[in-house]
Amino acid sequence: MTLTGKMLIGQHAISGDREAIQAINPATNTRLEPSYAGGSGAHVEQACALAWAAFDAYRDTSQADRATFLETIAANIEALGDALIDRAVAETGLARPRIQSERGRTCGQLRTFARTVRAGEWLDVRVDAAQPERQPLPRADLRQRHVPLGPVAVFGASNFPLAFSVAGGDSASALAAGCPVIVKAHGAHPGTSELVGRAVAKAVNDCGLPEGVFSLLYGSGREVGIALVTDARIKAVGFTGSRSGGVALTQAAQARPEPIPVYAEMSSINPVYLFPAALQARAEGLAQGFVASLTQGAGQFCTHPGLVVAVAGSALERFIATASQLLPGCAAQTMLTPGIFSAYQAGVAALAEHAQVVATGAAATGPNQGQAHLFVTQANAFVANEHLQAEVFGAASLVVVCANDDEVRQVCEHLEGQLTATLHLDENDLVHAKALLPVLERKAGRLLVNGWPTGVEVCDAMVHGGPFPATSDSRSTSVGTAAILRFLRPVCYQAFPDSLLPGALQHANPLRLRRLVNGHREA
Repeated sequence: MTLTGKMLIGQHAISGDREAIQAINPATNTRLEPSYAGGSGAHVEQACALAWAAFDAYRDTSQADRATFLETIAANIEALGDALIDRAVAETGLARPRIQSERGRTCGQLRTFARTVRAGEWLDVRVDAAQPERQPLPRADLRQRHVPLGPVAVFGASNFPLAFSVAGGDSASALAAGCPVIVKAHGAHPGTSELVGRAVAKAVNDCGLPEGVFSLLYGSGREVGIALVTDARIKAVGFTGSRSGGVALTQAAQARPEPIPVYAEMSSINPVYLFPAALQARAEGLAQGFVASLTQGAGQFCTHPGLVVAVAGSALERFIATASQLLPGCAAQTMLTPGIFSAYQAGVAALAEHAQVVATGAAATGPNQGQAHLFVTQANAFVANEHLQAEVFGAASLVVVCANDDEVRQVCEHLEGQLTATLHLDENDLVHAKALLPVLERKAGRLLVNGWPTGVEVCDAMVHGGPFPATSDSRSTSVGTAAILRFLRPVCYQAFPDSLLPGALQHANPLRLRRLVNGHREA
């Protein structure tokens, strides 16, 4: 497929009229054709008008038709073949197997949401039958279901050109909910975005849906993003990116005459707690797992282990020594963009002003290659210095040495909200872990034992979220089937004639849904 450098507004390929975006191959620092002229407020208006016109018809599609649409998107993405893989590798510097794996995840989550849509549990149907004889007052027939919010604006992420971008989790869950989607492509991978966008637009056409169900816009500055978030027809926002970007969008959304939810995944350092018995038994093995997790993908994961917390002693010294021996053997890796590399360099330099550098990875041999760094500080210094809690997006981590369990708890209490918290423990550590667990539940969206936080499974039980600044709304997840709930709201139907009720609420239950009826779950 030939790249055009154009936006997709409904079924129309349209050239922008603002400053152009051009991808850079970070491995070579060379520009990639074509350039993508940015959109304007007028283009946002056009996309939003189409999305709003499509909303009622799209939200009324059957569960089967909507699921088929999601599956068609997945098939169309797979049909792009090597053209998609080659372009994504060139635009990101990520290894080919990583991009292939990410394509599999992207298509897999589209199919997972198709299964979710067919099952219908997301409708959360509740029925309380009329009680006309009740005294002192009768009760009317009451029925509740979830309905979609309306058109959703999705902002593509830099570090996942497929799984968190044009057809990624935010788009998939919003489309599954019945919401048209307008995507603002990330400027780091515009060609990849166009290819996937065309696959989605083709699925819209293949399935006979209104063209406004999907649009793809580009923009180098704030004009397109702010125009999207402040347009009255946009009813929710999905964002994965920096803390500053997420906060700016949230503030713009809250300043509207009608505020709307912004589901922004932003900043996390993902603490790892090494408990005494586990550390004593396997310090060297833990160090090996830590270094592998830290350096995976140049550390460009929102769940990379940016903080390690443990009590001082010979076992912790063994852990630090082993990690320090392993890190110099880790090659510097190409980072996603020159801008991300520059930010990583600045973050490492800032951290070095406040903590001790104990090890570094191999030196860079090419442009935009991030060199891994390991730092150490004391608990009292960490608690007293906010700079030590700042996220460094890349393969850098800080070990916090605590004098005792009380200091471990102080460090934990001092942390901001996190996506993950990891506990490495043995049987003899269970008492210590149980004491810390209530604090961790307040701090993180996903708690894991004897594993590493990199890698987020797409499944029903997954939570990829957490208290601010991990996300802007700790009640939600951006990964897993519960992500669909972000784009739904409940509606109650009181005393409706059966013929006027939607199928999900009708007395005969024609959709064969599992419903909560008079306080009991139907089989």
